[in-house]
Amino acid sequence: MEEDQTTTAGAATKKVYLAINILLLAVGNCGGPLIMRLYFLRGGKRIWLSCWLETLAWPLLLIPLLAAYTRRRRAGDPTIILMRPRVVLAAAAIGTMTGFDDYMYAYGVARLPISTSALVIATQLAFTAGFAFVLVRQRFTAYTVNAVVLLTLGAVVLGLHSSGDRPEGETSKEYLMGFFLTLAAAALYGLILPLVELTYKRAKQALTYTFVLEIQVVICFFATVVLTIGMIVNKDFQAISREAKEYDLGETKYYVVLVGIAVFWQCFFLGAIGVIFYSSSLLSGIVITCLLPVTELLAVVFYHEKFQAEKGISLFLSIWGFVSYFYGDIKHNIMKKKKKHKNDNVDNNVQTEETQLADQTCIP
Repeated sequence: MEEDQTTTAGAATKKVYLAINILLLAVGNCGGPLIMRLYFLRGGKRIWLSCWLETLAWPLLLIPLLAAYTRRRRAGDPTIILMRPRVVLAAAAIGTMTGFDDYMYAYGVARLPISTSALVIATQLAFTAGFAFVLVRQRFTAYTVNAVVLLTLGAVVLGLHSSGDRPEGETSKEYLMGFFLTLAAAALYGLILPLVELTYKRAKQALTYTFVLEIQVVICFFATVVLTIGMIVNKDFQAISREAKEYDLGETKYYVVLVGIAVFWQCFFLGAIGVIFYSSSLLSGIVITCLLPVTELLAVVFYHEKFQAEKGISLFLSIWGFVSYFYGDIKHNIMKKKKKHKNDNVDNNVQTEETQLADQTCIP
């Protein structure tokens, strides 16, 4: 009985932490694209700078890591870093991939309206599902497949009329380049999420949230290194002060926008790997896709972006897709609980019969 209560308490705690990470992911996923788009709409032109900011706030994670190390040391464990060398190497490789993914995504945000780029990013779920199936043997149901197909069709519908919302003054070549680089970013991040989950599974060490934070630090550090090289080559560091003076909202608000980009995207990355830790890479992809309507609505409200029929159809398919996924997941969990309850009843009946038979045997 006590064991069942402990298991129930552990499951409840896990759900709380999962909810916290979903909230972090929601804040970052909605706020990150919006504030990054604000940078470009008000005079910002540096793509390398905008994507460099996506992972720049990783030193903030050193605060909770330092607190965790202090607790370990007081408890008699002097270990500074929990990650083993093989995990560090895996996180470094994922971080390098993240750096290139950030650049492709930032290029798309610079060229596409938020509502369009958000719908293209929805294809990430299809890539995540495919790679999760191959890399971590993710379970699939008819509802999961239906969700993936619908979300992919939504992006295809959008692509068939992709130039209809091209921003004024932007060439067709630039727009199409933004569209396809955003699609490539979705595909690459669809690979990155399962790779993070695979790293957890093959770590061969105790998995804690401190361990997750360490992986996040390594991923963001190496992504920042890749993007810093791009900043140096493109001479973006020298352009920051000049761009700040010419920014439409003023110099002070320019730096506020840059800080906002860094903070919002760090929330996104931290929430994404947290959801993977407490659940799966597929759920992380699903949550990102579920937030699509919110991001689009905010873009229409704040930036007065156009919302053509193609976007409406694509949005409908996206909503249908993630509702299908969650319905299937809830149905699966209900059936799983019923099956477990049935098996428990069978086991209890068997034990009762065995006890009665033993009692009868003992009767002289």
